Amino acid sequence: MRKISVLFVCMGNICRSPMAEAVFKELIKKKGIADHFLVASAATGSWHLGQAPHHGTIDILVKNGIHLVGKQAQKLTLQDIKTYDYILLMDDENVQDVKEFFGLTLPRLLDFVPNSINKNVPDPYYNGNFSEVFHLISLGCQGLLDSILAKEVED
Repeated sequence: MRKISVLFVCMGNICRSPMAEAVFKELIKKKGIADHFLVASAATGSWHLGQAPHHGTIDILVKNGIHLVGKQAQKLTLQDIKTYDYILLMDDENVQDVKEFFGLTLPRLLDFVPNSINKNVPDPYYNGNFSEVFHLISLGCQGLLDSILAKEVED
């Protein structure tokens, strides 16, 4: 299996995308395939650059036995767009921002959840619902991993 790169993107890179990064890393670690992946996260905006993840993100991850150490918010770059195999956005606003900045329409994480009506992961920075966000991100990450592994087997 070749090395596969995955980048999760949200507005500030302190809540949803670092949570998705940590959840996805935990999934591939448990499957024993972490060495075959490069996983990171980034922001569409510059508000929180250099900051650690939101305490609500850290708390819900720890509550679920997942640790995210040393993460600092960074902004999505053109180099990221060119480099990563999979870039997943959290909501329609992220989709619009990436389309405006880079001229690309990229998938949302919840596009990988079969039969999901809502394709947007709400921003817990505003609503404080880190548990709901963790649940949605977990579903999305599992769906994404299943899709990647199915595609890699085909190739």
